[in-house]
Amino acid sequence: MAPVDDKAPEQGLLIPEDLYLTSGVHIGTQQKSADMRPFIYKVRTDGLYVLDIKKTDERIRQAARFLATCDPEDILVVAARQYGQKPARVFASTIGCHAFPGRFVPGTLTNPQLPQYKEPRVILITDPAADQQALREAVKVRTPVIALCDANNETKYVDLVIPTNNKGRRALATVYWLLTREYLRERGLAKKDEDFEMAIEDFEAIL
Repeated sequence: MAPVDDKAPEQGLLIPEDLYLTSGVHIGTQQKSADMRPFIYKVRTDGLYVLDIKKTDERIRQAARFLATCDPEDILVVAARQYGQKPARVFASTIGCHAFPGRFVPGTLTNPQLPQYKEPRVILITDPAADQQALREAVKVRTPVIALCDANNETKYVDLVIPTNNKGRRALATVYWLLTREYLRERGLAKKDEDFEMAIEDFEAIL
């Protein structure tokens, strides 16, 4: 995976700033890891760390560009968290990649004897903490990892961090919707100057 350049962000955001804010993409946890310090914008009076949506936006662009270099069948998306499972499934079904919503079966990336064994070129995980089994296996087989990381996540084994609230229902729907849209645009399957036919609500988990 190419090195990330945070010094030259692209002009403009993928969606209006207020859509990022109303979705809660920027709302982090009350703890922050040293790894995530570069992505923190400020801390609120209630102790919640606020993520920098400009960096979130730029990392979504970079993730989509990298994913677009892979054929869909070479991408695996993983989401153990309840609110991440539907967005991951919709992302996978829309672009045609593999998905493991819910429990990740140990050995999926390391045991060729398993029926669900996969050899992806890249793995997209929803939370490095909740999806730690998938993360460990990806590292073991040297598969690049893109991860949605909250303020408290450790990112030692993540190749590309997307700083975001990875626990909120609307936040996860928004990020996966953007990743889907930008992947299809990068692959030439959706036009950049036309509205994307899917809505954020299509990715949102049902309460």
